[in-house]
Amino acid sequence: MDRLAAMRVFVAVVDARGFSAASRALSMPLPTVSRKIAELESHLGAQLLVRSTRKVTVTDSGRRYYEDVRRILDDIGDAESRVSGEYQTAKGRLSITAPTLFGRLHVLPAVNDFMKIHRDINVQLILTNYVVDLLEEHINLSIRIGALSDNSMIAHQVGSVRQIVCASPGYLSQHGRPLSPNDLAGHQCISFFKFGTPTEWTFKMPSGKIQHFPVQTRLVLNSIEGAVASSIDDGGVVQLYSYQAASHVAEGTLEIVLGRYEIEPPPVNIVYPQRRLVPQKVSAFVEFARPRLHECLALIETQCSV
Repeated sequence: MDRLAAMRVFVAVVDARGFSAASRALSMPLPTVSRKIAELESHLGAQLLVRSTRKVTVTDSGRRYYEDVRRILDDIGDAESRVSGEYQTAKGRLSITAPTLFGRLHVLPAVNDFMKIHRDINVQLILTNYVVDLLEEHINLSIRIGALSDNSMIAHQVGSVRQIVCASPGYLSQHGRPLSPNDLAGHQCISFFKFGTPTEWTFKMPSGKIQHFPVQTRLVLNSIEGAVASSIDDGGVVQLYSYQAASHVAEGTLEIVLGRYEIEPPPVNIVYPQRRLVPQKVSAFVEFARPRLHECLALIETQCSV
């Protein structure tokens, strides 16, 4: 038995939460995956996985073994990377995640310019509004908006974005300008899908208290661009991040209301897993992207201050 190969298959099964998913991820026949796990369990004299018709569950022994094996494989990967020069030279595939619209508007241009300079780096840019587990999904780094819940990550803050409320001049002329969050009860509001939960907008009151206000929405979308377009077309009031509306505010097609009730601007960070050694491709992108994203966010703040 190739013990190292069996360890990698075991980790893949746990990460993928199943034999079939691991088979696809490894491009390995399903019977081979099952055989390698059986050989590994036989070698160890312990059951690592409990199989049922619907799912695979890791035993207590399997969980402890997984954690140890994952560290071993990471150490081997570090050793191989050092030999191949990944930590001395910026090269290889760099995988990045970013929020969908922010990524398209601001991260993608930075990536394009970065690739013109670093010819030996190929980039996989994943635009998603979901928080991705960087270790589990083997992602090198992420651009994240909002407070960070994982203190095991290295974070470089590049700025912040405001959470603003907007409407078109035409809508405000017809329906009046809300002067406090309570006034929203009499306005047409545009919101996003939240899987059946009531829509609430968050504000900071003059007392400093954070308060959530339920709003009745006439239009609910799953698209930020669609919500912005509807608001520009006199469709109603919408709550957005400042980067999502900055250009329209600067052009005068949207106006910010309830500015004095905005919560503290959420931070924007470049984050990546904390490791003993950081690959040069990660360090190179962080060094390149930090000033560019900082400049973009400063411009957004200027546009939203008109």
